[in-house]
Amino acid sequence: MKDLLNYTLKELEDKMMTEGFKKFNARQIYQWTYKKKETDFTNMSNLSKNLRAYLKEKFVINTLTLKIRQLSNDGTEKFLFELEDGNIIETVLMRHDYGLSVCVTTQLGCNMGCSFCASGLYKKTRDLTTSEIVSQVYTIEQLIKERVSHVVVMGIGEPFDNYDNTMRFLKIINSPHGQEIGARHMTVSTSGLPKQIRAFANEDFQVNLAISLHAPNNKLRTKLMKINETYPIEEVLDAVKYYIDKTNRRVTFEYILLKGVNDDKSLANELSDLLRGINCYVNLIRYNSVKEFDYEGTEDDTANTFKDQLLKRGINATLRQEKGSDIDAACGQLRSKELD
Repeated sequence: MKDLLNYTLKELEDKMMTEGFKKFNARQIYQWTYKKKETDFTNMSNLSKNLRAYLKEKFVINTLTLKIRQLSNDGTEKFLFELEDGNIIETVLMRHDYGLSVCVTTQLGCNMGCSFCASGLYKKTRDLTTSEIVSQVYTIEQLIKERVSHVVVMGIGEPFDNYDNTMRFLKIINSPHGQEIGARHMTVSTSGLPKQIRAFANEDFQVNLAISLHAPNNKLRTKLMKINETYPIEEVLDAVKYYIDKTNRRVTFEYILLKGVNDDKSLANELSDLLRGINCYVNLIRYNSVKEFDYEGTEDDTANTFKDQLLKRGINATLRQEKGSDIDAACGQLRSKELD
């Protein structure tokens, strides 16, 4: 049977029409599924008996199996979910003053080769399906009985290496008849795949774009991020400029501060020179230690000096308040712990 969470609204409308039902039935099904979180088709009372019987025969709504749920001191929660094939993924819920944000995973493992990131300890074995990504948000809302207002696609894997499923996921949770999460409340983070950045620019979608940069020159970035060997900074920035020209939207550059590696004041100057004239801001992130790596996080004084130097030279910059580091749920710490 097919998982209903794989279907965009348009696809479900087309399916209803093809099977002899009404186009508006798709909206009814979406509202039952996403707004009321109903997974039993027989309970969808405003659908005809024939349609309910058809749905029960042809479709399922698969939620994820919760294996472990951890609560951080700051209110962040990490969920270890089991997929139908027995594989394990991690998803994080963060509580902010502006609402609830879920950080979703898009792949089993990651092949981008970042030397500081726990997610890359397990090489990619497959992409997640659309429904497996949708179900992370869906299942968390079922568990917490609260509405998720923001989504960041920054979990395990490279979202643009699973481009089609990531785009379908965004369209499904954005639907006003379904999850209804605003496009501007969603952010996709990529290590910098130029072709996909350009494709994303052409989506005519108001979703935010974040680029994992982490260094202002190719020598250092290649040391930190293996993907830079294939797509050096110049190619990434060319694609970013295309995105900005096409969408007129600001881009975020993420920069993890590693003690004694990329946090020198001279590198702040180099970074400001690199980004000058680009409609962007820099999101500085203190590194969260991972036992397998020797990197350490930059100390507060050095981090603030780096930020102040960027601001002084005309680059908008913020220093992110990390959440969930005590349960290995912060940036760069996600992995399938149960597999360790």
